[in-house]
Amino acid sequence: MTNEIYTHGHHESVLRSHTWRTVENSAAYLVPELRPGLDLLDVGCGPGTITIDLARLVAPGRVIGIDRSAEIVDVASASASEQGVPIDFRVGDVYALQLPDASFDVVHAHQLLQHLKDPVGALAELRRVLRPDGVLAARDGDYACFSWAPSDPLLVRWLEVYRAVARRNGGEPDAGRFLKGWALDAGFRDVRATSSTWTYADPESCAWWGSLWADRCELSSLGDQAIAYGLSTRDEFSAIAAAFRTWAAKPDAYFMVPHGEILARA
Repeated sequence: MTNEIYTHGHHESVLRSHTWRTVENSAAYLVPELRPGLDLLDVGCGPGTITIDLARLVAPGRVIGIDRSAEIVDVASASASEQGVPIDFRVGDVYALQLPDASFDVVHAHQLLQHLKDPVGALAELRRVLRPDGVLAARDGDYACFSWAPSDPLLVRWLEVYRAVARRNGGEPDAGRFLKGWALDAGFRDVRATSSTWTYADPESCAWWGSLWADRCELSSLGDQAIAYGLSTRDEFSAIAAAFRTWAAKPDAYFMVPHGEILARA
């Protein structure tokens, strides 16, 4: 497995975000391509909430979910078992999938490629396991296009530091805009690109998002990495966390998270 560094880590504040994700809020662009009986691979599946939704849509098709973290694979497996959804969750390497050529109708990757040092190489491996008429679905954020109100220089600083940490780790935080080009470079020829957003604008969602990122700044590995790389300090990250909580409580709080997404065929 290549030496990849996952910028977010697996702190509870990160899983709080990942377990919120569903097909409805994170993979709606893929739904028209799905039908019962398709075999589907979800790479970088995390705690499996999207995978479980996808499995319901393609049942009785075979579904495999892959993540590099054994701990997270265990979480996903337990969740699927509790819900009675048959999914084979495995630890795996996106660059070297232990799967036969042309074995899936759909390959899905949500918020994965932005963290990889070689996204084109990963996409080429995903293309290998797709059947000739299969479809790749990939969606990633574009951090440079995040927008919010009211303005706060500490939140501007947060975004600056996050993007610097992600790039220091070998990733591309603005991956959403590059998905189409990466897919073409990986050998896909029919690539349709779209975009969609997560938007937090009501009091409940702003409180959730603000608390989420405040906790990430103070408790997750993001702050540790920023400090270790000499990009920030513990005091600065504490101030950023406080700024997120202050932002979330304002009546005009608004935050938009844009994503690029592609459906690609070989």
